[in-house]
Amino acid sequence: MEGVAVLVMEMQRGVVGDLTKFPDLVAACERHDVVANTARLLHAARAAGIPVIHCTAAFRPDRAGSHTANCPFIVSLLKDPEHMLEGTAAVEVLPELRDPADLESRRHHGFSPFTGTSLDMTLRSLGISSVVAAGVSLNLGIPGLTLEAVNLGYRVTVVTDAVAGIPEEYAQAVLKNTIALLAARATAADLIEAWT
Repeated sequence: MEGVAVLVMEMQRGVVGDLTKFPDLVAACERHDVVANTARLLHAARAAGIPVIHCTAAFRPDRAGSHTANCPFIVSLLKDPEHMLEGTAAVEVLPELRDPADLESRRHHGFSPFTGTSLDMTLRSLGISSVVAAGVSLNLGIPGLTLEAVNLGYRVTVVTDAVAGIPEEYAQAVLKNTIALLAARATAADLIEAWT
């Protein structure tokens, strides 16, 4: 399907996998089958010829390229000098979501995948005008992705059962009161049906 790509936000082992430091976020993903729904979505996307791009985050051990003192959340994360280090297993995409044909866009600062990365150029080089967003979290990453994509001129669809955030009530409020103003919303099943 021309003009569409799936962006998968931070579905990494150190965020929502076996090496996480965010057990509440993992629990939210489990309650909503986020990993399984994302896996089904990606399988259908690949079968339809839709590019999959994993938007990942990492830090260098020396923190070069990362603003480390301008955000309370980052300051708290980096009290652990081993957190999400480049080249470690923690920054790997969950194995059940990876495919050799997928692309990856890595960032070393901030909370959204466009600023300071080649993601926009990658999408434009592929002829993409619409993006489908899945992953975490509804607290920061998904709203950041959505807002930046809209500002850059992309049409956005957020996959409501392939995203999560905490606490639950807040995540649902973000979907209803923020995402709904910026993007279309669909379930994984809706999109799979449209692509097959």
